[in-house]
Amino acid sequence: MNLKEKYTELLTTIGFEEKQIQRNWLDLEKAYSNKSRHYHNLTHIADMVKCYDTYLQKLEFPNEVLYAIFYHDYIYKSSKKDNELKSAEYALSILPENIVFDSQLVFDAICATQQHKHHIIEDINWLIDFDLKILSRDWDEYQIYFEQIRKEYSIYPDFLYKPGRAKALKHFLENEFIYQTEEFRNLYEEKARINIEKEIALLL
Repeated sequence: MNLKEKYTELLTTIGFEEKQIQRNWLDLEKAYSNKSRHYHNLTHIADMVKCYDTYLQKLEFPNEVLYAIFYHDYIYKSSKKDNELKSAEYALSILPENIVFDSQLVFDAICATQQHKHHIIEDINWLIDFDLKILSRDWDEYQIYFEQIRKEYSIYPDFLYKPGRAKALKHFLENEFIYQTEEFRNLYEEKARINIEKEIALLL
């Protein structure tokens, strides 16, 4: 099932009308395909959906988590600090009325992808981990990732970007864990930390 089919199936299940689904998909595709999106694009969404499919049985609110995946980076401007909040607000604004759906969970889940901190709701922890799985890729793939991030922040010169990026990466290392679920910690924590340390070394 491709991304559009997955999206269509989800919105049909939630209670969107067919014409709304088509229009919303075109809006979503346009947002994630903006030429400034080198990493935060449909490829990133597709990677997260793969994680979602793998760990579907672990989720208590699968529809809400999948909807949050599709919309968590809907608004993305590298010069702004409220992308997640704006994305969460937008995601809720297009929901049909009278649906059986935990919109508050969606809102909290999308906002949680800003700080990536442990959440009382376990489904949100899964979403955070899906978002950060990229950190544990093989070095060649990880390198492509951080080069894509650099392109998204191309408006900033190196003397501003490098310290800012290093600070953000060090924040991950200072936390007791990068990943919020035990499963991801066991599988990916060590690799992610090694990658982050290597990137920081390149920035300094």
